[in-house]
Amino acid sequence: MCKPRELSNDRTTTRKSQEQFFFAVEYFSRPMSALIARIPDPAQRIDILHNIVEEHGDFRTDQFHQNTFRDFLGRIVARIPGRDAVPMWPALHAFNSILMAACATDEVDVGICCMGIVEHAFAGISALIGQAAVERGWIAEADLVHYTTHAELDVRHAEEFFAIVEPAWDNPARRAAIERGLELGAYSFDQLYRRMAGF
Repeated sequence: MCKPRELSNDRTTTRKSQEQFFFAVEYFSRPMSALIARIPDPAQRIDILHNIVEEHGDFRTDQFHQNTFRDFLGRIVARIPGRDAVPMWPALHAFNSILMAACATDEVDVGICCMGIVEHAFAGISALIGQAAVERGWIAEADLVHYTTHAELDVRHAEEFFAIVEPAWDNPARRAAIERGLELGAYSFDQLYRRMAGF
């Protein structure tokens, strides 16, 4: 998988990629909302519902993840979608569409694992992006805002997704769906970063 440290040492390129990543941050809770509507067991919906609430800043508008990401963009002196004219690249549109399709129309296990692997990957990616930005002197560690939160939070979120499907691992039919979801999420996230990096 393409790693953020490999993306670019150029600050302008990094700003542009982060401007685009805003569109993924802003959209991410919507596929989860579609997914919980399809999970028949209410007990299995709880952790995903909590994840959605956390995406919405535990009901605090200033802590909505799209708003903390806007703060991060401001601190790296990037353009802010919604305020500045920042068109969405096809790579972001494709990524968001894949997540929604997996969660809204594919087998439920595919959607769960697609989202879970994205959360799992983003925990490590958040830490790498934050570390690289601080090391290059682009931002103070105290100003990382969004990335500091996700380096820790998304580890738990990934575990919560995987806990739902873990009991089904020994069922061959469900294992196949679990594997497809993991592969789809990993592939789509990898492609997103490669396109943002211009690979």
